[in-house]
Amino acid sequence: MSPNGLLPSGSVTAWMFALNLAATWYMVGLIWMVQIVHYKMFDRVGEAGFARYAADHARLITPIVLLPMSVELLSAVGLVWAAPPGSPRVVLGIGLALVGVVWLSTALLQVPCHNLLSRGFQPDVYGRLVQTNWIRTIAWTTRGALMLWLLLQQLLPAGR
Repeated sequence: MSPNGLLPSGSVTAWMFALNLAATWYMVGLIWMVQIVHYKMFDRVGEAGFARYAADHARLITPIVLLPMSVELLSAVGLVWAAPPGSPRVVLGIGLALVGVVWLSTALLQVPCHNLLSRGFQPDVYGRLVQTNWIRTIAWTTRGALMLWLLLQQLLPAGR
């Protein structure tokens, strides 16, 4: 049992919560680095090498993001299904909805931009990529804040 008696240590729910928190915050850090540093430098690569650069970016970033995004999605579904004691299902549902926003934005907005950019630099597509990526950046940051709030609900004494 945890010190506050809410999440039994070693329980499936505790593991789901820990995996979800870790995957979410991994992605929060990564998305801010991509948004503020990596994407901002796409226009500095140069025309001659840009298509290869963009294709390499897509190939190399996929394994870095696919596993934590999948862990986050599966554990978010699990947490809605088996909510930790003291964790409002509505908050877990909002968190899962934010995961849905991230996946939909990725599939419908960012991946098509990356596919177009892999053919060569296009300023309008580049601008659309940077602007639409704010959807994921804001959704993951909000989700990270929700997960921290849920963690505090588990750690604070019951009388709060």
